[in-house]
Amino acid sequence: MRFTSEAQYQIPTLAGWVDPLVDRLVEFRRDIHANPELSFREFRTTGRIIAALEEAGLVPQRFEGVGAFVDVGSGPIALGLRADIDALPVLEETDLPYASGNEGVCHACGHDIHTTVMLGVALLLKNMDDAGQLHGRVRVIFQPAEETLPSGALFVISQGALEGVPRILALHCEPRIDAGKIGTRIGAITSASDTIKIELTGRGGHTSRPHLTEDMVFALAQIAVNVPAVLNRRIDVRSAVSVVWGQIHAGSAPNAIPASGYMAGTMRCLDAAAWHSAGELLDEVVRQVAAPYGVDVKLEHIRGVPPVVNTEEETELIEDAARAEIGSSSIVLTPQSMGGEDFAWMTQRIPGAMMRLGTRTPGGDTYDLHRGDYIPDEKAIAVGVRVMARAALRAIATYGTQDSEPVEA
Repeated sequence: MRFTSEAQYQIPTLAGWVDPLVDRLVEFRRDIHANPELSFREFRTTGRIIAALEEAGLVPQRFEGVGAFVDVGSGPIALGLRADIDALPVLEETDLPYASGNEGVCHACGHDIHTTVMLGVALLLKNMDDAGQLHGRVRVIFQPAEETLPSGALFVISQGALEGVPRILALHCEPRIDAGKIGTRIGAITSASDTIKIELTGRGGHTSRPHLTEDMVFALAQIAVNVPAVLNRRIDVRSAVSVVWGQIHAGSAPNAIPASGYMAGTMRCLDAAAWHSAGELLDEVVRQVAAPYGVDVKLEHIRGVPPVVNTEEETELIEDAARAEIGSSSIVLTPQSMGGEDFAWMTQRIPGAMMRLGTRTPGGDTYDLHRGDYIPDEKAIAVGVRVMARAALRAIATYGTQDSEPVEA
């Protein structure tokens, strides 16, 4: 598909459509931020989304249990938009007046912002449709359970969320980019992410006689150090395979070699093919490293998600929309992230792209995701709505064309 100049689309600026929604969207965001829900338990959140859509005259479809989608406009679907709605089991540490009221649970990854932006897009497009200025159909998906396995994306796909959807976009908060800007890149923008769990067993004994035992702690240490090193020599380094351990447990006394030990971590990779080959190698390498120490090995390799790979055309769709709404200087090249994101399952099925939405207050603190002190700048909400809504209008304008003149939006 060839995108031509912005002037040919005759799409009006969206600031005037967004501004009347901002206060309502901020109120909505603060409400769901104060009432976060974990994966596959987003009952209240789903209810609030559905109520807001129905109040606008839309007809959302609830998935089995939690989550929903809504179609705005008529005709064939030109674009899908996806938001994830779940929170994390993290204690909020912000002291905001609308801080989480659910102890030990908070929106530490910005999914409340994602949800609010896509709700805003649905409401804006509905207003345009009512005014006779929306000449196509867009599907907005509110997906549960991004933060857990099995994936919420696979769940909604099984519920038919992508039926008839030719392409799809998503966004993710980025606390290292200023509010008012977005980050894009073509190709892998996130990493494949798997969980590795290893249990070792053998004879314990006294630390003065390790030769009479299977030295459990030493074996764990060798696996921790050597498995990542061996994989990095067996797989193309350009694939950026990374094995990092988050847990190692063994023993209860300094002079006793334990009879069992446990370790767990993640394996991440930016290349889908390398992700598969690394997974096949992992069991072999773990057992080879452990073999000299005589321990019994039980390995559980839990496949997570593949990388999100942004296609060129869908990335261009986002960038063109951002240029028109917030200016060319607002677009920055975002680095590849080693974090996992289950939007990848959608982009494995249809062309798609994810953008990074800047949430740092200019001149303010830089936070990190999955931390209880993360405070995104709410000015990012209007930016996200404008960029995603214009991308939707451009997708409608070019739907079904191939190197041809765009239809008027």
